[in-house]
Amino acid sequence: MIDPAVLLTFIPVALALNLTPGADMMFCLGQGLRSGGRAAVAGALGVSMGGMVHVLLAGLGLGAVMAHAPWMFDVVRWAGVAYLLWLAIGALRHGAVPPATAKPAGNGRAFVQGMLVNLSNPKVILFVLALVPQFVDASRAILPQFLIFGAVLAVGGALVNGCVGALAGGAAQRLIRAPRFNRIFSYLSAGIFGALALRLAQLERA
Repeated sequence: MIDPAVLLTFIPVALALNLTPGADMMFCLGQGLRSGGRAAVAGALGVSMGGMVHVLLAGLGLGAVMAHAPWMFDVVRWAGVAYLLWLAIGALRHGAVPPATAKPAGNGRAFVQGMLVNLSNPKVILFVLALVPQFVDASRAILPQFLIFGAVLAVGGALVNGCVGALAGGAAQRLIRAPRFNRIFSYLSAGIFGALALRLAQLERA
């Protein structure tokens, strides 16, 4: 379905993109600081799943519709801003470690949060539309090729972002039980989520 030579060319490009710090990596970093390594890995998997949804939509042609419908772009973007601000407020209210009376955030919740953060960034689908078609063979089925290339991006992103979050979580959890460090990490997590919200709010459609 895909020329092996083309796939081997795409893999290092995808890896270079995965290693470039961005919103997804920062989210997983913040997740690791707040909830630990396992939650960060779950969040990274959620981010990758959201990326696959973007790839599917791009392959179906919906990304082109969004590129020419400014109101759709803005609705998704501002929904993402609101969600990231909600995460930032939650980090400030509950601290990096939830109180004993609160229900701890599970890996499933981290997965959903990662997926929502990725899906609420309309630039992802436009990025997919800009990158993947360069490697697609128009004489073959288009959607399966999109999905294969998307899977390469998703697997690489899960590995890189998961490692970043797990390392942050491992370092943080050794210090975070002290009230002072708990508060510091809650501010840091809230700052990361707030910065992501600001970055998303400043995105332009072009």
